[in-house]
Amino acid sequence: MIYAADPTATTGEEPSQRPFQTVIPVAERLSLRIVTDYAVGQELELASLVTSETGVVLIAWEHNAITKTLLPAIARDQPVKGMPVRWDGERYDLVMRFDRISPDAPWSFRQLGPRLLSGDSDTPMF
Repeated sequence: MIYAADPTATTGEEPSQRPFQTVIPVAERLSLRIVTDYAVGQELELASLVTSETGVVLIAWEHNAITKTLLPAIARDQPVKGMPVRWDGERYDLVMRFDRISPDAPWSFRQLGPRLLSGDSDTPMF
């Protein structure tokens, strides 16, 4: 399943279109629909949904909301080693991976890559 922030949502700020645009190529390649049912500001609802799913879930989201709201909502009260607590303003596209072996198991976290774009640093955020 692929989730991206609703690129047309009006949540008080300009809609976040980049997450949607970022996942278009992978969605096309895998013949998957991009779910845009949630907007920036609805991270708690999205986290509740995706943590109840099984299998692989890809989420593309607005960078500030990732570390402030989405990652903590996925982890819930569990401390997760290596999980960033703030977004480095010099970074844009990162791949962050959460894993667990069962719904009751603890989460593990790692940053893959980094996946660099022009001008990105090769230093991990954490």
